[in-house]
Amino acid sequence: MEAADTFVPIAARAAPRSRLGALAWVQRKLFPNWASGLLTLAVIALLVIVLPPLFDWAVLYAVPTADNAACRAAHGHGACWGVVAEKGRLILFGRYPYEDQWRALLASALLVVLLVASSMRACWRPALVAAWVIVVGACYVLMRGGYFGLEEVGTDLWGGLPLTLLLATVSLVIAFPLAVLVALGRRSQLPAIRTLCTVYVELVRGVPLITVLFMASFILPLFMPTGSTIDVVVRVLVGMTLFVTAYLAETLRGGLQAVPKGQVEAAQSLGLGYWQTQRKIVLPQALRLSVPAIVNTFIGAFKDTSLVTIVSLYDLTGAVQLALGDADWRRFFLEGQLFVAAIYFIACFAMSHYSRWLEAHLFTGTRRE
Repeated sequence: MEAADTFVPIAARAAPRSRLGALAWVQRKLFPNWASGLLTLAVIALLVIVLPPLFDWAVLYAVPTADNAACRAAHGHGACWGVVAEKGRLILFGRYPYEDQWRALLASALLVVLLVASSMRACWRPALVAAWVIVVGACYVLMRGGYFGLEEVGTDLWGGLPLTLLLATVSLVIAFPLAVLVALGRRSQLPAIRTLCTVYVELVRGVPLITVLFMASFILPLFMPTGSTIDVVVRVLVGMTLFVTAYLAETLRGGLQAVPKGQVEAAQSLGLGYWQTQRKIVLPQALRLSVPAIVNTFIGAFKDTSLVTIVSLYDLTGAVQLALGDADWRRFFLEGQLFVAAIYFIACFAMSHYSRWLEAHLFTGTRRE
């Protein structure tokens, strides 16, 4: 037998590494290559340096009770969480009457429950629209009063977390369908509609939100008939809605442009009209493609509610400034700001986490591992 006909077995290959278990997860996520491994080690070293003194300040030497003398004694080496215990209700509810703050708490809870339910696929039914109308109306009745024996509370006394939730939620809910229409208008074949939508978007996006709020609150009343007024919360809602609509419209327009033209041509070949094509073919794909950008706009709008302090509305950030106006607790502003920052972080992290879940849910057939 010649050497060329001699059978030479191939050397055995190493067994594939397990992708399951804690060790595999650490290797895959933290040490996939040498550069990422060095960065991971650097972050661990930084945490080892920073976390112990931070733990001492925030936990070990902190004062959890509303003891002003103890807080002053611990100032510099221990946190004073007593400022949250003492001023927590003022931070959360602003100037809303103390004895009626249960109404503001109930309104906030209803909004949060509605938002959570709206994010669940099982609740995506036509009845959800009616639920939004009922809950928002109930929140207004609870906050404003004047009905069912509830004492009336002017909107100038609304503040804190309920006002932040109300402004962000209502403005986004109204802005979303308007943004869809504006985005479609910007891609319209009719020059008048396309020009009108383009001018609106470019005009609103060309100025900061604080300018829009200023115009809605101080300039708009000048054009009203003598003796007629518009509530300040309504004016702020209009300004925020117009602002968010412009940004959402551009986000959705990008999603519309990403839909292949062949999808529209196929729909037309089947005899579908313009609105049928948009509703059944184009918009579902555009919205799916725009999920990350849409949620990013939602998060930005939620945080932008802090700008309403320019029109003397004390939202969550304005309420903490109001609470820390007390000379006895003014020096502990850092702890108060951290408390508010934690609330914003929880809300924004929840929206971000839901965005990732929604992407995984909607891109089941197209994503690559």
